[in-house]
Amino acid sequence: MAELVSSPGKSGGSRLHRMPARVDLTAMVDLAFLLITFFILTTTLSKPKVLPLVTPPPGPSAPVAASSTMTICLGKNNQALCYVGQGEKPLTTPKLVNYDKELTDMIIQAGKQITAKGKTMFVIIKPSDHSVYKNLVATLDAMNINNVRSYAIAQMVPADITLLKQKGIY
Repeated sequence: MAELVSSPGKSGGSRLHRMPARVDLTAMVDLAFLLITFFILTTTLSKPKVLPLVTPPPGPSAPVAASSTMTICLGKNNQALCYVGQGEKPLTTPKLVNYDKELTDMIIQAGKQITAKGKTMFVIIKPSDHSVYKNLVATLDAMNINNVRSYAIAQMVPADITLLKQKGIY
């Protein structure tokens, strides 16, 4: 049984003895545990949000035309290098972008150029050794936001590393 006992205080000149006050705290402790149990059982825990990533089945890869391919090379300092084509021969001038609205604008712009030719856009995402995981997730989010259905995560090639070094983000 839980109880609260207050010690008798000294009163100036009074000769009356007071009995200590005793308060039974058992009911309050029971109520506290009932409330804690109630809130634990009725709390909805947040579900983890995952980004679905579909990987192709193993086998030979299908060639994709450079004119319908957009390449995004992820560099350091939260910047990426975007261009249409392959690293050896980019069809557009490589442009340095941040991971906010600039990356989305580049994806939309490249998508319009490629679909105007009657082709489907394919995006190759190439993280460098100096990029961070957060930037890869931001790029994958941009793919989902802009409804890009065909994209791949690939390794950097020497031509891409050279482009990143020229822009100072490798």
